[in-house]
Amino acid sequence: MSDQISFDDFLKVDVRVGRIIEAEEFPEARKPAYKMRIDFGSEIGIKKTSAQITKHYTPDELTGKLVMAVVNFPPRQIGPVRSEVLTLGVPDEDGEVVLLTPDKDVPIGGRLY
Repeated sequence: MSDQISFDDFLKVDVRVGRIIEAEEFPEARKPAYKMRIDFGSEIGIKKTSAQITKHYTPDELTGKLVMAVVNFPPRQIGPVRSEVLTLGVPDEDGEVVLLTPDKDVPIGGRLY
C-alpha cells in the first residue's frame, strides 16, 4: 500500500470520464500500444494519448468506449505522440491493462468523486 495522503491531495488529481473517438496502431512505440483521441466534453475538449492496451482491445472496440483518465498531468512526449492525459486501468492476472470504465452510460467530462 502507498503512503497515506490527505483528501485535499486526492482532490488535486482531476479524473474525468471521456469517450474514445479515435484509436489506431502506434507502430513507433517501444511496446505495443495504440494512439487515441478522447473527447472530454466542452470544458476540456479532445485530448491525445497513447496506451499499452493491445492485449484486450482492438482499435475498433475502443472507438466509442467510455474511459477514465487523469486530465491535469503535464503533457508528456511519448515518441512522436504528445500524451495529454493518462488513461486509467488495472492489471489482469497476467499484468495486462484492463481499462477503468463507468458501468453505465454517463455524460463525458464528469469528474470522479
